[in-house]
Amino acid sequence: MNENIQFEYEVLIREFHLDSFGHVNNAAYVQLYEEARWDFITKNGFGLDYVQKHQIGPVILDLQVRFKRELKNRETIKILSRAVEIVSPKIMVLEQSMIKADGKVASEATFTVGFFDMKERKLIAANDDWLRACGVNVK
Repeated sequence: MNENIQFEYEVLIREFHLDSFGHVNNAAYVQLYEEARWDFITKNGFGLDYVQKHQIGPVILDLQVRFKRELKNRETIKILSRAVEIVSPKIMVLEQSMIKADGKVASEATFTVGFFDMKERKLIAANDDWLRACGVNVK
């Protein structure tokens, strides 16, 4: 699925991201990854307004985060995001990574994402709007 679009999101690490060791707290990594996901789906027409209006949207079913290098205060990083696999009509896999200014990978994450109907309270088949918002080349 390498023909899918890779999204880039730049962020400045700030004091509230830090733990007592002076580097980014493990929970803050997950929050930053989520911020990047909302950024690209919103820019692609599937933001909070769409989700609330249509009562359908993404839910995280599983995640794995790997920490490779520490991130420190006031460091600017890029978060790269790409849909890598459609597991089923209801589920896809997204990969994200945090890249330091020197190009080294600070963290990598894999998210299994479902497409959820908030009225029915169950997973449903992803529509083309959602797939396009995630950069999937819909044919």
